[in-house]
Amino acid sequence: MINLAYKDIAHSWLKFIITAMGVGMLLGIVLIMIGVYRGMVIDAQVLLDDIGADMWVVQENTLGPFAESSRIHEDLKNTLRANPEIDKTAGLAFLNLQVRTPEGVMKRVYSVGYDPHGDISAVNPDRLVAGRALKKSHYEIVVSQKLGFKLGDKIRLGRNIYTVVGITKGAVSSGGDPAIFVSLKDAQELQFLYSNARIRNDRARGLKVDADNHLVNAVVATLKPGSDPDAVAEDIRRWKHLSTFTAAKEREILTKNVIETASKQIGMFTVILIAVSTIIIALIIYTMTLEKIKEISIMKLVGLPNWMITKMITQETLTLGVLAFIFGNLFAHAIWDKFPKRVVLEVPDAWALFGIVLVASVLASLFGVYKAIKADPRAAIGG
Repeated sequence: MINLAYKDIAHSWLKFIITAMGVGMLLGIVLIMIGVYRGMVIDAQVLLDDIGADMWVVQENTLGPFAESSRIHEDLKNTLRANPEIDKTAGLAFLNLQVRTPEGVMKRVYSVGYDPHGDISAVNPDRLVAGRALKKSHYEIVVSQKLGFKLGDKIRLGRNIYTVVGITKGAVSSGGDPAIFVSLKDAQELQFLYSNARIRNDRARGLKVDADNHLVNAVVATLKPGSDPDAVAEDIRRWKHLSTFTAAKEREILTKNVIETASKQIGMFTVILIAVSTIIIALIIYTMTLEKIKEISIMKLVGLPNWMITKMITQETLTLGVLAFIFGNLFAHAIWDKFPKRVVLEVPDAWALFGIVLVASVLASLFGVYKAIKADPRAAIGG
């Protein structure tokens, strides 16, 4: 039996292909947006996984350094170590900075300060692509590969000059900004000590300028085997009057509280783009049906049943949707690595979108089917 859909597509194949490519670009953007969300979820957990702490202790009534401001005393790490269920502790300081790259461009980075001689390191050795982690308490820095620095380069932060001793790949903040690593003492100076000009101005005003640089944004801890994280966290909250989160709870804070708004926004844009793609497919099929309405009338005049005409239009719509999906995948995989932040394209997401495209194509075909069924056979003879 002659495939009417195939014959009709072959008659205007160039228009059909161009339309599929246009819709495919929209679907490609949908895949990219889903990939951006996946990347945000992964980025939010990078530092948690690299630090590998079982417990995060932060300022009371706060959600911790990734969600809001938190300052506690550094010596808390020594107090916590006295707990028989705690194995290792470390103080960490986090700060958003602007760094001038070798090309002279200012880039936003996320500074992580940790004690190079402490029990817990914030630098994941598996992420080092050149050099080493910090070994000195001052003036060494580990930077992200994205910044373009080389080993031995000098970087000015605050009032000091730092030497690049290591380069990482994939180390980012919860917001996707490149992470840099400095010693805890340097991080405390950058965050908590006043500049010389500020000190002079405060002294001129008669103010006391004893800034406390023995603060950290969080104290992290690992537990001994067999310890109950929830029980230890509750004990710290009760006796130390500090907010304490297990690794699982901190992960939940990052993936829900920190990126929840962004994920909702991405979801709304995704729905809008799918709706626009469906409308475009419907309009194209409707226009193609109008262009051959006389031919459809002739088919009906010679006795061709409505279900065959419906089948032809539905097949055309599904073919357009499938081609658009293929072009969309090709487009998404061609540009995903050009985005400044992490984009993760996963096969299950592509299959889910494919299912949505099939459903949307069937719905879009209803406009053309309705017009075809309503076609008057008398129009074929000018009636």
